[in-house]
Amino acid sequence: MSWLLLLTACLLTCLGQVAQKFAVESWRGVESSWADKLRSPWLWLALLALGSGLLVWLLVLQRLEVGIAYPMLSLNFVLITLIARFVFREPIDRRHWLGVALVIGGVVLLGQQS
Repeated sequence: MSWLLLLTACLLTCLGQVAQKFAVESWRGVESSWADKLRSPWLWLALLALGSGLLVWLLVLQRLEVGIAYPMLSLNFVLITLIARFVFREPIDRRHWLGVALVIGGVVLLGQQS
């Protein structure tokens, strides 16, 4: 159950970050007031996802040691890199992919401890 909560917190956080990116992309090149920006559904999805992720994270911290749980959130770097590459078509260089591989290796090592 703890690991499912941790995965949920990761996914909600990633969803919030992606929604933030879509929100700012929708504002690019468009003259709009702050009131218009505050009506963005992407912005509200980001707030909802990040707020929900925070609440789930609090449940995770009740069940797992912070020394195990927090490094597992580094999976967000992996997920966001994949989304940046395949959804937003952003270039990712070899050094970045090496960093992603190292993060995955660290998560695997931490996962074996518990």
